[in-house]
Amino acid sequence: MISKACVVGAYQRKLEEIAACPGIELTLAVPAAWRDERGVLRLERAHTQGYTLVVEPLLFNGSFHFHFYPRLGRLLAELKPDVMHMDEEPYNFATWHAFRLARRSGAKLLFFSWQNLLRHYPFPFNYFERDVLRSAHAAIVGNREAVDVWRAKGYTGPINVIPQFGVDPEIFRPKDEGGTLRVKDEDGKNSHAKYSSFIPHPSSFTIGYAGRLVYQKGIDLLLRAAAELPPTARVHLLGSGPERVRLQHLAAQLGLQDRLRIEALIPSTQMPNYFAGLDCLVLPSRTQPTWKEQFGRVLIEAMACGVPVVGSTCGEIPNVIGEAGLTFAEEDVAALASHLRRLQASPVEREALAARGRARVLEHYTHRQIAQETVEVYRSITPTA
Repeated sequence: MISKACVVGAYQRKLEEIAACPGIELTLAVPAAWRDERGVLRLERAHTQGYTLVVEPLLFNGSFHFHFYPRLGRLLAELKPDVMHMDEEPYNFATWHAFRLARRSGAKLLFFSWQNLLRHYPFPFNYFERDVLRSAHAAIVGNREAVDVWRAKGYTGPINVIPQFGVDPEIFRPKDEGGTLRVKDEDGKNSHAKYSSFIPHPSSFTIGYAGRLVYQKGIDLLLRAAAELPPTARVHLLGSGPERVRLQHLAAQLGLQDRLRIEALIPSTQMPNYFAGLDCLVLPSRTQPTWKEQFGRVLIEAMACGVPVVGSTCGEIPNVIGEAGLTFAEEDVAALASHLRRLQASPVEREALAARGRARVLEHYTHRQIAQETVEVYRSITPTA
């Protein structure tokens, strides 16, 4: 598997589960870091048991479309894999380059896609895409709408809807009665979480958001909704991005500056303790011409931790939440405020949603389940494996 996403330590738990499946020998190629609007995401070695992790040089780091692994040919020639799982969109150069190299060894070829909008790309990306679609033996997509996208673009092979990553329910779990969490260090031992969430006043109601601070995530809608709530409501944003200053200015205009906390991203393995400080989590994404929510991983992390979730109707959010949380129409601040007001006033409803959210994750979104479904795809294209 080749995956820049797996620089995130929490995601590596899926790889351990894949490697634990009978007859599987897994090698992960990952860069030392990946750059995006959040900054530099450096490789976290959090879950590395049972498989081989290889750090590969990466050229054009930070360029979503142009990055690639210049030494990948050597690795593939050495491994001679039965399956080459490229954890990347089919229109990117990295995918086309990896497919071209892996074809030489006779490997079965698999790509992953989040793309839930039917978009048409200029040359050379349309060439990369056509060649990858012709060559792929199977595809995994992270949401239902992506199936329609790739069928419309002419891909006729098997497509499986499997989220890219799940959660480890032993790590992402509700806080205990004492209000504390334990997380695993890199050596696998339990220890108190290194990240300490602020402890709100017992009478306060803390609303969280975690992720990129960008316009399409709709965080301004959350601030506007929070401004309509009683003054005991607080907002805790965890993330970074170009919208940070604008959000701070908006909070001041709304009189929320004393009820808003913004913190930079923390290591993925420390996220459970952030969730432990929340009464609910909101993902208020808004559709844009070139983007809509492809999954909303923070939702399943919060649900696993027993935090009630509220999401907009953008993209895949309603399918992820199901009946385990609350949804509102995109851009509808009044509806969002109504949901939050209701949750603030009703601990009983919060507890019910927390239980339903946890149960939904255990049924659909654990790393083990996603790993097993992924291995079934591998086996389906390598019948003799």
